[in-house]
Amino acid sequence: MQHRYRYLVYVAAVSSTLILLVPCVRAEESPPRPVKELYTKQEYRIPMRDGVHLFTTVYVPRDAGPDRRYPILMTRTPYSVRPYGPDRYPARLGPNRRMQQEGYIFVYQDVRGCYMSEGTFVNMRPHVPNKTSPQDVDESSDTYDTIEWLLANLPYHNGRVGMWGISYPGFYAAAGMIDAHPALKAVSPQAPIADWWYDDFHHHGAFFLPHAFNFLSAFGQSRPLLTTFSPLRFEHPTEDGYDFFLRIGSLKNVNEKYFRDRIPFWNDIILHPNYDEFWQARNLLPHLKRVAPAVLTVGGWFDAEDLYGPLNIYRTIEEREGNCDNRLVMGPWAHGDWARVPGDHLGSMDFESPTSEFYQEWIETVFFRSYLKGAGEPGLPEACMFETGGNRWRFFAQWPPARTQEGQLYLQPSGQLAWEPPPESAVAFTEFVSDPHKPVPFTERISPAMVREYMVDDQRFASRRPDVLVFSTPPLEEDLVVAGPLTAELWVATSQQDADWIVKLIDVFPDQAPYSRFVEAGRSLSGYQMLVRSEVLRGRFREDPARPKPFVPGEVTRVRIPLQDVLHRFRRGHRLMIHIQSSWFPLVDRNPQKWVDNIYLADDQDFTAAQHRVYHSRMYPSRLEFRIEK
Repeated sequence: MQHRYRYLVYVAAVSSTLILLVPCVRAEESPPRPVKELYTKQEYRIPMRDGVHLFTTVYVPRDAGPDRRYPILMTRTPYSVRPYGPDRYPARLGPNRRMQQEGYIFVYQDVRGCYMSEGTFVNMRPHVPNKTSPQDVDESSDTYDTIEWLLANLPYHNGRVGMWGISYPGFYAAAGMIDAHPALKAVSPQAPIADWWYDDFHHHGAFFLPHAFNFLSAFGQSRPLLTTFSPLRFEHPTEDGYDFFLRIGSLKNVNEKYFRDRIPFWNDIILHPNYDEFWQARNLLPHLKRVAPAVLTVGGWFDAEDLYGPLNIYRTIEEREGNCDNRLVMGPWAHGDWARVPGDHLGSMDFESPTSEFYQEWIETVFFRSYLKGAGEPGLPEACMFETGGNRWRFFAQWPPARTQEGQLYLQPSGQLAWEPPPESAVAFTEFVSDPHKPVPFTERISPAMVREYMVDDQRFASRRPDVLVFSTPPLEEDLVVAGPLTAELWVATSQQDADWIVKLIDVFPDQAPYSRFVEAGRSLSGYQMLVRSEVLRGRFREDPARPKPFVPGEVTRVRIPLQDVLHRFRRGHRLMIHIQSSWFPLVDRNPQKWVDNIYLADDQDFTAAQHRVYHSRMYPSRLEFRIEK
């Protein structure tokens, strides 16, 4: 007999911050019925206030009627509402199959300028806070107008609307809850883009090259006419991504070799290397005001694309909207995995349970059912967070959790990490040569893509390079739980005028580690260096992302690098490790290190090796700052 896990939930009597989840087994449910048996389909062109019509597909439960009304649950997407045609049905509807079975009026809409919707598509369309005419449109107004039309024209709805979306559609969900229609009662932005200077393509000014190149090579193509077809994906001449992107040379060569000026947004990126008005207008966070719907923001701890977005959308709403019903979920997932895979592992890491199934059944379904079907208060805690390393769900009354204390680990001579600053007699610095012609790879895997597993990959391949500094604690004598934001403060110097600074927090497994069913053949978890969190800052933006500033060669300079949040248990016998390096290729484009005004327009001869120093002295105490659970 086939089985799957279900969770029994117990609330700990001594603390409201922790819920213990005990898996039990139940028989596998019968497969869901085909969508066409359960729903009827209609296609509409919904007018917006400026006269543009947006193509919208609506699926209504076949048993809907005057005595059986359903809420509306919609998603807005730039990725197509296919399949097109009134007689063609998708394989599934909604955020998860349980909600498909429960029944909602599911609405899918091509955003303006995409596929079958009229108008002009604008990437991360800037929000218009003060609308004075029908021509002042944005994603918030398009959402409002769509809901208004649906309520007036669809039969058998109950007057309540919800919204969800993953990745780019997560941005549209977040934008839709600004000045929301009164009928919009519940919104779930999932892996949402919040600010494209920190999500997806940029991380503190450093450019995530394979992600931007591969995504924009198809999605970024101009589509001036209505169409149901997607652009073809780029065909790489080799599967060796390190070699492919290294051979391109300076990014100014991309158009000559491949894009031929056919990708407008790629050209926008090249022309805007700094956090200028172009990028500032694509930051949704300043506009998250007057948020009335209940919000469930969802993200993955190992989301290589949009980790900044969910954490900061939740945080921004929490700070500004005291009365908003605001919740956060962070699971052990790569980008969107909570909707696509069981979530029991990523790469070699075994999470010991189907975390996506738990989320779908006990969080997502409950959230929408409660607010859209009048089931009452959902009873969910504010923060539903998966503890990696400990492999269990933790529920908190707030995030970051209240019961934590400050922790700092200081870099020491001879590659050590300690809880105290270096002694007065400590060697002042460790140095290395960073050569952009031989950059540090970000993964051992051979792929031209931003492989998702790199977020938990074994880092031993990097530890063995001379251009990667390694610092480690002794084996821990007891478990250590790090909960909340991380920040690295480095004191550095360089022989050139620019440098990238990459910091990685790593969980080093003991020599006799347990077996994992997901470890690839020929590998072992013994001594495994699991990447827990990593981030990069382009050094020229250390003070202000809008105003780049060169380093003074040889001058000691402070660089602070936010690494985002974690909830990770370092087990007894494990070690904490930190890597510091200045290249991470091809995940991050190469910094020439020689000063140029626009790195994307550097000449190939501008790429220069540099001597970098990282200080660990009493005067210049480089360290990692974090919060430890009490």
